[in-house]
Amino acid sequence: MSDFTSGFWSLYIGIITLVSIAACAVLLQSMSRRRVSTDPENTGHVWDEDLVENNNPLPRWWIWLFWITIVFGLVYLSLYPGLGTWAGAWKWSSAGAYQQEISQAEQDLAPLYAKFAGKTIPQLAADPQAQAVGQRLFLNYCAQCHSSDGGGSKGFPNLTDRDWLHGGEPENIQASILNGRTGVMPPFGSVLGAEGVKDVAHYVRSLSDLTVDGVRAGRGKVTFMQTCAACHGPEGKGNPAVGAPNLTDKTWLYGSSEATIIETVTKGRTNVMPAHKDFLGEARVNILASYVYGLSHPEVRQ
Repeated sequence: MSDFTSGFWSLYIGIITLVSIAACAVLLQSMSRRRVSTDPENTGHVWDEDLVENNNPLPRWWIWLFWITIVFGLVYLSLYPGLGTWAGAWKWSSAGAYQQEISQAEQDLAPLYAKFAGKTIPQLAADPQAQAVGQRLFLNYCAQCHSSDGGGSKGFPNLTDRDWLHGGEPENIQASILNGRTGVMPPFGSVLGAEGVKDVAHYVRSLSDLTVDGVRAGRGKVTFMQTCAACHGPEGKGNPAVGAPNLTDKTWLYGSSEATIIETVTKGRTNVMPAHKDFLGEARVNILASYVYGLSHPEVRQ
């Protein structure tokens, strides 16, 4: 890719752009010298038996419009980027404009966020104004994965219940949004084999009182204690410290069918919750965390 970032391509783009504009100017100049003839040249194109196309020059007003666009293009290219790496006399860039808008937004919103500074997440969850702000943040940055109502979807946790992979306390929610989370379920297909995986799947289903093969579940329990209990606990109730889900609460991130559990155990799962600290900042994250906290604690809302 280094071939496409060398100075040659900047020069190439600049020359092609200017030559194209110059070619348009030459064409217009040649068209301007032609005069409308009383006996126009026939191109030989005829439609509907008598509709003939003649080769007349463009109208003057049309030619002047083209000249105006050429002048406009040259002025634009002198002021704004468009000729390779030339930044333009005004040094404008989309990144610079974005940063300027962000800075202006920060200044405009600073009094609002200052009003909420120093309040705890439960206190903010009980503040209607803070929740209105938090809802907008959630819809902008979280709803794509967790749904607009926080109900989640396959592979994305439901934020309206009290089943939390990493804990549902205010500080846990805040840490998840600030720093992100990475959940990894290693694959065990090659270790356990197809039959061993199926046995474990039946035992895992039995933990949620689902229909299972008792013999397979019995064998799967032994394998579970040897292989899975390190993360999920001997009773299968999970471990928030490592994000291992509770397998006994009938809450399933990917589904509870035998085929889905077999797929999970065989191939493993990897989930990533991106960090928002650098993007949103702590003030916004604090309000966003209060909104998420309120989704699973409706009693604290006013």
